[in-house]
Amino acid sequence: MITKRIIPCLDVRDGRVVKGVNFKDLGDVASPVKLAEYYSGAGADELVFYDITASAEERKLFTEILTETASRVFIPLTVGGGINTVDDFDRVLKCGADKVSVNSGAIRDPSLVAKAAERYGSQCVVLSVDVARVNGKFHVFAKGGREDTGMEAIGWIKRCVENGAGEVVVNSIDTDGVKKGFDLDLLAKVCMSVRVPIIASGGAGSIGDFIHLFRTLPQVDAGLAASVFHFGEIEIRDLKKKMEEAGVPARLV
Repeated sequence: MITKRIIPCLDVRDGRVVKGVNFKDLGDVASPVKLAEYYSGAGADELVFYDITASAEERKLFTEILTETASRVFIPLTVGGGINTVDDFDRVLKCGADKVSVNSGAIRDPSLVAKAAERYGSQCVVLSVDVARVNGKFHVFAKGGREDTGMEAIGWIKRCVENGAGEVVVNSIDTDGVKKGFDLDLLAKVCMSVRVPIIASGGAGSIGDFIHLFRTLPQVDAGLAASVFHFGEIEIRDLKKKMEEAGVPARLV
């Protein structure tokens, strides 16, 4: 049976890891280099590094801090933020990333996913989608959750997967940082719409939230979280042990 992945997320602003609630009120956490090194040895299956203000500030991702972070990590590393062209994919991969996450860049240029998948393969292209409810419908947000695009989220995800995205990170703005559980309604709709690995993000507050996610939606491949790992509320090895005890397969280290 395929094991479920546990993925810490480093939201990086000005070279520091930050965390907030509903994508707002961001507070300082730690150095991304030190935190990445810690997670690499703490049982994490993968790591995600987002330069969360690169798109909003219309600049390229900070390659120096990324290169140093990648050099300390011995698990797969997905990197995103300010990815607007195929050349950006190339630059980030050369800094040590294993996969590249694209969000606002794909919204600006919907052909970017197909171009990147053709050059690097679908397994390298991760679609990250920031989603929130607007008048009862799921909308795609851009620029780190700051801008409502008006696009319907499920249709957008299907389109990008058809164009070559090999994995989808579903970031629920509504549940982000609230710690009351993942957005199962949103995730269920995504699971019914595409057949690529899906990573659930936003809302983890306890070990039980992860177990409930994987039991309720076995199609979900991974759970991503930030603050519960950053602040020691959940230890990854404890989480995986409890998952195994609950019948959810995990890679124990």
